[in-house]
Order: sequence, then structure tokens, then C-alpha cells
Amino acid sequence: MLGYDAARAGVAQLAERQPSKLNVASSNLVSRSNTLHFAVEDPGSDDAQWCVQQYFGELNSRSNTGFDPSLSISADVAELTPPAGLFLVARLDGRPVGCGALKFHPGAPAELKRMWVARDARGIGLGRRLLAELEQQARAAGVETLRLETNEPLAEAIALYRSSGFNEVPAFNDEPYAHHWFEKHLAWPARSNAGSS
Repeated sequence: MLGYDAARAGVAQLAERQPSKLNVASSNLVSRSNTLHFAVEDPGSDDAQWCVQQYFGELNSRSNTGFDPSLSISADVAELTPPAGLFLVARLDGRPVGCGALKFHPGAPAELKRMWVARDARGIGLGRRLLAELEQQARAAGVETLRLETNEPLAEAIALYRSSGFNEVPAFNDEPYAHHWFEKHLAWPARSNAGSS
């Protein structure tokens, strides 16, 4: 099997020679490897907490004002544990390389929280796959509208949300670290009429 580092190098070389084929190569790399797995996990587990700490650290280093989780709107273990929410961990070759969470609010839009991808796992379409998996989990839970807020320095995340059908909306909460608020109405799969007359 092609090693992860060698595969990334191959994708980087392809990007230099044929930039238009990069997205196809990136998604094929992950699907060929069969080593990328998503799982809903206990948000209090060691791996989940490690991912959250990496996420906090990145926010702190990239924000002009730093990041103090105690000042942010909460998304604690109880809020991310079913049925109140869920926590998703992405693993590549068995190691945690990303996470994301959902907070459910009966009768109101759900919130996407704590989405993060490890630096050494970026550039292979993992963020887009993680977001799609979170949307799928939200649909399975009956969510019709998904919301999120994000910080200005996270340009890659903002671009991902926009290209994935999230629309920027007026602020819907008072998150002190947010500069952009997004919302997406989740499309439900069309029902098959097979067998009906």
C-alpha cells in the first residue's frame, strides 16, 4: 500500500504539474487508502479531548486576540454526548487527525462545533469529507438546519463552508470570537416511488 507521506508528496507534485486535477487526486488518495475512518465517540475520551485541545491551540495561535475557551459559548462533554449532541473523530491509519461536533436543539437549528483537521492531514480533502459526514449525522438525527460561527483568521474553513453550501447570515448568537455566522438548510434525499402505482 502507498505510504501516507509518499502519497502526499505525489499529490503535491501533481498540483505543481496539473493543478486542475488536484481535487480529484486528493479524494482518490483517501478513498484508495481505505485507512480513513469516521466514528461517533465519547467526547470525554482521550483522543476526543486531544483533538479539542489541538483545536483550541490552533485558535489561540491564529487569532489576533488569542482564544480562551472559558469565554466562548460552551460545547462541553455533556452537550456533545447523545442525545444532546455528538462528537465525531476522523482517523487516518488509526491515528486521530480531525474532529467535529454537533449540538442539537429540539425545534431549533443544530450547531456545528469544534471542527478541526491536523496540519499534516490537510490537503487531501479530509475537511470536506469530515463536514459531509457531520451533515449526514445531522440529517440522520432529523436536523433540518445546521448553523455555525467561525473566526476571521480561519480562511480555509470559511472557504470550505461557503463552497459546501453554507450561506452567511446575520449573527445568531453572541460568540465573542466569531466574525462570520453561517447556516445551511439540509436537503433530504428524494424518496423513491418504486413499487407505487
